[in-house]
Amino acid sequence: MSQNDHAVTANDQHVHRDDIGSKMGMWLFLFTELLLFGGMFLIYAVYRFQHTELFKLAALELDTAVGTLNTIILLTSSLTVALAITALQKGNKFLSILNLVITIVFALTFMVNKFFEWSVKFSHGIYPGSEDLTSKQNGEILFFGLYYVMTGLHGLHVVIGVALLTYVLVLIIKNKITSENFIKLENSGLYWHLVDLIWIFLFPLFYLIH
Repeated sequence: MSQNDHAVTANDQHVHRDDIGSKMGMWLFLFTELLLFGGMFLIYAVYRFQHTELFKLAALELDTAVGTLNTIILLTSSLTVALAITALQKGNKFLSILNLVITIVFALTFMVNKFFEWSVKFSHGIYPGSEDLTSKQNGEILFFGLYYVMTGLHGLHVVIGVALLTYVLVLIIKNKITSENFIKLENSGLYWHLVDLIWIFLFPLFYLIH
């Protein structure tokens, strides 16, 4: 065996990857996120029980069509990120990159829709601290307070997800994530599935209760 072969073997021996530990760490992180939103869902349930009719009345102010469109967008993005992972596992770098780009575009589209949705609410004077909102009944105020907090926090998670997927995309392009080392892409996909899952619960709670 040549000296170069010895060097390559030595380098290979020093490469250490704990894919199982990395995935377990991601699952633990996702569990803490579920606890966070789970607490908010519990608060929502309590207030909705106390102000059932007013929550239904306040929900009429929301645009169900926009909420439905955003649901379709996120569900489709969950599919494309899964396809990106499968493509890379099979060694198809181009298809993986393409599906990741589509996922990011869907995520940005979701945020654009959410921006315009919030803009309409603000133009109608429906936002925390506004005179129009404070003049409403307590149940309606609680509904919109939870709406802005919970959808806003979800939107923050979407932004973080976009940054994470973009970072992974760059690593794939640079061949730092390959079919032999795709745990970062897989973990990013898990995070994105969580973002989609949270929205699946938010959508009916706020948009469909009436």
